[in-house]
Amino acid sequence: MSSVQFKFCGLRNLQDVDAAARVGASYGGFVFFEKSPRHLSIEQARPLMLAAPLGLAKVALVVDPTDNDLAHLTSQLPIDILQLHGHESPSRVAQIRTRTGLPIMKAIGISDAEDLKQISDYFLVSDQILIDAKPPKSADLPGGNGLSFDWRLLVGRHWLKPWILAGGLTAENVAQAVALTKAKQVDVSSGIESSVGLKDPTQMQAFAAALTTS
Repeated sequence: MSSVQFKFCGLRNLQDVDAAARVGASYGGFVFFEKSPRHLSIEQARPLMLAAPLGLAKVALVVDPTDNDLAHLTSQLPIDILQLHGHESPSRVAQIRTRTGLPIMKAIGISDAEDLKQISDYFLVSDQILIDAKPPKSADLPGGNGLSFDWRLLVGRHWLKPWILAGGLTAENVAQAVALTKAKQVDVSSGIESSVGLKDPTQMQAFAAALTTS
C-alpha cells in the first residue's frame, strides 16, 4: 500500500464511490458547483455519501458559498470535510470553519512563486491546503481543468499542516510529482476520467498503482 494518500474528486455515482474505496482512496470529493460538469445536487449526493465506507472521507467542494448554502449542505449531507475552492479570504475561511464546525481544506491556485506567499495566511485558518494549478482567467472552473503548474516551485518547501498536491496529475506523472515535491497527499479528477466528468475504474486503479510503486 502507498504511503501517499490520495483524493479522487468529482465522484458522481455509486460505481465511482465503490471504485475509489476499493483502490484505497483516503478522500472522495463531491462537487457542488453548478458550472462544473461534475456538479451534484444534494439529492444526488446524499446516497453516494451515505454509501461511502469508513476510511473514505467525504469532501464537499464548494465555491464562494453563502451562509445559506452552507447551512443547507451541512444539514442535509454527512460531510466530513469542506473544500473551499473559490476566492474565500482568510477571514471568510475562519468564519466558515467556526460556523460549520467542519475541517476546512482550502484550495490555492499557483502559477508562480508569488502565489505561494498566501499559503501561510490560509494555514492559520484551515486544516489542510490543496495546492492546485491556477486556472486561466478565461476558465469557468476554479479547478478540475487538467492543468499542472511547475512542481519545482514546491521543492524544499515545508509546512506544519497537511497539504495536498493537485493539478494535472495522472497515473503517468504522479510518481514523478511526488518524488519532486515530497507530497504526502495528492488529488486527481480529470486524470482518472475517460471523458469530462466520467470516471474510469481502470484509470482509478492505475493511479493508485502508480503511487504504490512510487
